[in-house]
Amino acid sequence: MLDLTYEAPKPKIIAGAKHDWELVIGMEVHAQVSSNAKLFSGASTAFGAEPNSNVAFVDSAMPGMLPVINEYCVEQAVRTGLGLKADINLVSAFDRKNYFYPDLPQGYQISQLYHPIVGEGEVLVELGDGTARMVRIERIHMEQDAGKSIHDMDPHMSFVDLNRTGVCLMEIVSRPDIRGPEEAAAYIAKLRQIMRYLGTCDGNMQNGNLRADVNVSVCLPGQYEKYQDTQDFSHLGTRCEIKNMNSMRFIQQAIDYEAKRQIAILEAGGEIDQETRLYDPDKGETRSMRSKEEAHDYRYFPDPDLMPLEIEQAWVDDIAAKLPELPDDKKARFVRDFELSDYDASVLTAEVESAAFFEKAAEGRDGKLAANWVINELFGRLKKEDHDITESPVSPEQLGGIVDLITKGDISGKIAKDLFEIVYTEGGDPAEIVEKREMKQVTDTGAIESAVDEVIAANPAQVEKAKQNPKLAGWFVGQVMKATGGKANPKSVNEIVQAKLGL
Repeated sequence: MLDLTYEAPKPKIIAGAKHDWELVIGMEVHAQVSSNAKLFSGASTAFGAEPNSNVAFVDSAMPGMLPVINEYCVEQAVRTGLGLKADINLVSAFDRKNYFYPDLPQGYQISQLYHPIVGEGEVLVELGDGTARMVRIERIHMEQDAGKSIHDMDPHMSFVDLNRTGVCLMEIVSRPDIRGPEEAAAYIAKLRQIMRYLGTCDGNMQNGNLRADVNVSVCLPGQYEKYQDTQDFSHLGTRCEIKNMNSMRFIQQAIDYEAKRQIAILEAGGEIDQETRLYDPDKGETRSMRSKEEAHDYRYFPDPDLMPLEIEQAWVDDIAAKLPELPDDKKARFVRDFELSDYDASVLTAEVESAAFFEKAAEGRDGKLAANWVINELFGRLKKEDHDITESPVSPEQLGGIVDLITKGDISGKIAKDLFEIVYTEGGDPAEIVEKREMKQVTDTGAIESAVDEVIAANPAQVEKAKQNPKLAGWFVGQVMKATGGKANPKSVNEIVQAKLGL
């Protein structure tokens, strides 16, 4: 058992017609393991293949076919557990979860109910108001995915695509520690970030590689704090499960609607039916799908085709020793080593590719200046064009080259923006571009002084105004910069203008 330090979050209060209510949320996140082969067969997991083209005999439940476990999937589950600071169970086992779906050829799903591969863990979730919450993980178990039913290709028939059947999923089950829609979205985002850093799940929600079942209930204020450290959740209200959510925005909307729906029923004297519901984003409401099943409804029993899974501590230790630097640690290092603000470090570490880009661009350079250019100029431009960092036409080396030129004083901030535009649209080495296009900043004080003298001589009336109001000296600086094509060093120009005007 892990010794978890848990800080109870500030609950989201929802005002009902009669009194206030608090939200209690638990989540079951299904994350597709990043693996080239499925959990029990060698069939490909590639997304977008022709329907039913990535299906082995065992996936389609052909008679006599036996599952053979994919060791790499087990390794990925262990790696995820370690990344979530969780207990790794050296002995786990697979069970059959029996139910009928047209896209589940076996008539059962191989899962881990009683003896999961990963035990208790924790996730630190940072919220928009600057606070952080600890969400406890109850367990992570491996299971095989089902296929996909397609209902919109024919008005009279449905089709089944079994390409996803047998793909390895990690089901990450949280305690009911989440207290509001925003926290739920932040929790999903943090899980996704950690798994992408670990390389265990690509987190692509659009493709269904990361989706969540959201359990929502409401209770009277104070009930959660009273029972949070027990296993007795009955005092936290009857929960309803919203299935297969694959959008953080829709998760928040569904939770908000479901909470208000339950409150209206309770305040009218009714009772909440424990059920599974679906969210309709077009109508902005949840609707009943079926009554909520319990474990006994699925008639779980140990899978007779699979022996208990036993792993060695030395193997787990080897995986732990090879873990990459995780988001929280990387963020702390960026703040410490590059002297970045907490906000800038959060932005740069949000995606593993962004963090890697920044580190290359900032290597051996002014970290703050490099961060400013990555966040404001590069990220801003990419967002405007609806691209991500992997599609950046500017490499870390090119951006670092621009930072070098600014640091050495070869170019001003204004010239740097023009240079960035050239590199972004045309490519090339920044230093060579500056040299060939004569963009280098003028630092010769003699040349700058001559330009200042010309501007002062041509504007005697403005000189008198500036002497009466020193703030007007900026006008002369602007005129000199304009006369030099923006190449003069602004600091030198300002100093010479002040001296010439006797300010």
